Amino acid sequence: MNLHVEWRASVSLVGTVVKWLSVPLLFPLIIAAYYGELGAIRTFVTTIVIALVVGSSLERLDPDPDLGAREGFLMVALTWFAVSIVGGLPYVIAGNQITLLGQFPFINVVSSPSTLADPVNALFESMSGFTTTGATVMGDISFDTHSRALLMWRQLTQWLGGMGIVVLAVAILPELSVGGAQLMDAEAPGPGIQKLTPKIAETARALWKAYLGITALEIVLLYGLFRLGPLVGQPLAPNMTLYNAVAHGFTTMSTGGFSPEARSIEAFSAVVQWLLIPFMVAAGTNFALFWHVLSGDPRKLTRDAEFRFYVGVMAVLSAILTALLFTHQGLVFVPGGAPIAGNFESSLRHAAFQVASIVTTTGYASMDFNTWNSSAQYLLFAAMLIGGSAGSTGGAIKIVRWYVILKSLRRELFTTVHPEAVRPLRLGGRALDERAVRGIYVFTLLYLVIFLVSALLLFLDAERAGGPNLNTLEALSAVAATLGNVGPGFQLLGPMNSYLPFSDTSKLFMVALMWIGRLEILPVLVLLTPAYWRS
Repeated sequence: MNLHVEWRASVSLVGTVVKWLSVPLLFPLIIAAYYGELGAIRTFVTTIVIALVVGSSLERLDPDPDLGAREGFLMVALTWFAVSIVGGLPYVIAGNQITLLGQFPFINVVSSPSTLADPVNALFESMSGFTTTGATVMGDISFDTHSRALLMWRQLTQWLGGMGIVVLAVAILPELSVGGAQLMDAEAPGPGIQKLTPKIAETARALWKAYLGITALEIVLLYGLFRLGPLVGQPLAPNMTLYNAVAHGFTTMSTGGFSPEARSIEAFSAVVQWLLIPFMVAAGTNFALFWHVLSGDPRKLTRDAEFRFYVGVMAVLSAILTALLFTHQGLVFVPGGAPIAGNFESSLRHAAFQVASIVTTTGYASMDFNTWNSSAQYLLFAAMLIGGSAGSTGGAIKIVRWYVILKSLRRELFTTVHPEAVRPLRLGGRALDERAVRGIYVFTLLYLVIFLVSALLLFLDAERAGGPNLNTLEALSAVAATLGNVGPGFQLLGPMNSYLPFSDTSKLFMVALMWIGRLEILPVLVLLTPAYWRS
């Protein structure tokens, strides 16, 4: 077959990204050295060597790659799989490692359980990390069973994947600056990415600077609460150590949701939960707006139609959920705290937190919402389909698409009454091209079709493989959580549970859903069309 895609160029640039993945792998290596985790040191040294050797070998396929639009699609799709495979190696190596150094009191030895020794589980965890999904197959999340270095790597994968592996590569690697616009369009979440500066590499750097700056601010504030507690005479955030502050800074701004704490954000105080809410909202906001704010135009944020709609939707959902929790007939208790029912502060806090977490697809949990009634759970399920803004780190369908769909429906009602009227759709004062509107409808319909078909396939595989006995809500939430990069589902897949009971077939299928969802479906489906390869 005569291929019209220079696949060697794509694979060569994938090798470049894999090679440079060895740089962030140094961070957990430093953590391992600091805590004296010798097993983890071996794990990450081995992974770094593999990344360098494999990446350098792939680079040699095409020393001078010429990247066009087709090659860009292929490179982006392969990059996400390649980094997820390499990123899963520490889990496999640590899980299969037999530590013989526990007899030395000066060495902190941690042996990982067997769940991540399985390559399928390791790939699931790594793909969930890089795609910022937050679904986990870890049977036990604690420092007793996993090294601090390994858990920090798990957090770091989400931060790297939040703004985008390829967007980061475009920002720092000169060889990707040519063709960078196609790469960023193929990877960036939402209908498109706004070019902020004349050069696309500068735009990529501007987005990453905003991302890094807000992450750093969150880490400082979280750790500041921990340090401030003794000064004011009461613990504000008793277990928000520097390690935890960095770990949660990585996974808040990436809308990832991983936590080194088994009970997620329930493990922290109410003050920490309130602090995380605005940062989750910021993570679901178009980062281009922050660039405008930092450039001296703060009104750009408040005048943005998508941002106003985004905040308005979350406010309405939070108000409804607050009422549902406050008036709940049963007593829903927070472990170690007061019941939610009849307690306005608790009701408002947990409602606002979970709405922000689910809408932005962060996936944190301030408590186990499996204990909530069905009306509250179904409201959260609907929120799983909304998503953050275009150009944010959030997943799912995206709020801008719903905004355009609602405006187009209103236009249809108007033109039905006034058939001669010509009424273009406007977004922020700018008329939308009708092809863009059709594209939004196509994407949304395609998303919903894949969502329903995938839920059916999970049902069938659970019956075939003798896996978990799924009910309708569990199957639908499993697909919504993986395709939309949300993380937790409901009941069996609740925020304090894991995806471990699923068969390997279902896990690999959900790995594909996370990959497709992060790349927003179309760049992946394009690769499956014969016309892409031949014409």
